Amino acid sequence: MSLERFNRSLLYGVLIVLAILYLVPIYVMLITSVKGLQEITLDQMWALPKHFNLGGYQEAFKKLIPNLTNSFLLAIPATLLSALLGSLNGYILSKWKFKGADVLFTLMLFGMFIPYQSILIPLIQFLQMIKLYNSIPGLILVHVVYGLPICTLMFRNFYVGVPNEVLESAKIDGNGFFGIYRYMMIPLSLTGFVVVGIWQFTSVWNEFLFAVTLTTQKQQPIMVALQNLSGSQIVQWNVQMAGAILAALPTLLVYMFLSRYFIRGLLAGSIKG
Repeated sequence: MSLERFNRSLLYGVLIVLAILYLVPIYVMLITSVKGLQEITLDQMWALPKHFNLGGYQEAFKKLIPNLTNSFLLAIPATLLSALLGSLNGYILSKWKFKGADVLFTLMLFGMFIPYQSILIPLIQFLQMIKLYNSIPGLILVHVVYGLPICTLMFRNFYVGVPNEVLESAKIDGNGFFGIYRYMMIPLSLTGFVVVGIWQFTSVWNEFLFAVTLTTQKQQPIMVALQNLSGSQIVQWNVQMAGAILAALPTLLVYMFLSRYFIRGLLAGSIKG
């Protein structure tokens, strides 16, 4: 065996071991979610279920369906608005530069480094003042504002690589600011929209701090509701694990169906930026 083949085999072996270690918690979560409560003990933690039981999923779905709906009502509009506004910002800051544009862009990027905890009290007071506290629209507003810096950065890096000659030819054809954006920039940046959409959807869906502090039980997304699945005396681990899988399923499906576009868009942005 040549040295190159040995090194490759060693690399694959290490990667397989690491993948198995990474998947062990997922394995335990999956098999626990389809066990009956009587089978869930420490000595049977690794064992496959003797009887396939979907009772945990039924119970988790019944308890989490209102919060699952809240999460979709939150994540989808917040993602679409963040992507649209980030795209417009990136378009302006890369192709319609004005005096102070670079300074404004730098100041916008500071928004990515502001800790959530540092602005919670003024944020709550502001949402109460505009009558959006404890509401899904209020959470959407917060996530859109907090998502703008990273969305703007991604789109600006993408649009920098679009040749200026394309814009000049569009201007000659009679297109203005919005005409160029609609007919030229949006079709050219579909992969950018996929990247930003996946990033923002995942961030909003998995966010916990804003959701738990800015909403009460009826308005809470699914990530907050997961903690309510545990009982006061007996923890139904099959229900807990089933609920965790249901909560993770939407983001997992998004990555499964759009992962190739996500990688392609990231590479395009990194090369063009």
